[in-house]
Amino acid sequence: MKLKVPPVVVLFVFALAMYFLAKYLPVGYFDFFGRLELVKILLVIMILILILSLCKFFKAKASINPLKPEKTEVLVTSGIYKYTRNPMYLAMLILLLAWALHLGNAFNVLLAAGFVSYMNVYQIIPEEKTLADKFGKNYRLYCKKVRRWF
Repeated sequence: MKLKVPPVVVLFVFALAMYFLAKYLPVGYFDFFGRLELVKILLVIMILILILSLCKFFKAKASINPLKPEKTEVLVTSGIYKYTRNPMYLAMLILLLAWALHLGNAFNVLLAAGFVSYMNVYQIIPEEKTLADKFGKNYRLYCKKVRRWF
């Protein structure tokens, strides 16, 4: 795989872009009753998804290195992986959405969508190709049954 940017770095770059957009864009600010409570709920959901996904990987003794999917020895398809193929990236997206709500600028949703697009093209699709080559029919059947994000 040719990917050189770790997903956590991509997350940080998008979060930083959201901060600057909220700070310097003079339009797009919003607020509503319960906004900060919703941020907290999203953070709890994000942490839960992250814990469930990491526990499944550690239990299966699978590699969590997103830059080397070719080193994966086991296909994890149970637990939270029955509902999303990429719960760790989903947790990152939820974190960005919570951050966007915290910052209160509606245009940050566009950056969250950009994160999804970037991750699909530069991380997930190359990962999926590698996993399909490695696990063949089992992985392709898994992809048909389980959605990429949610």
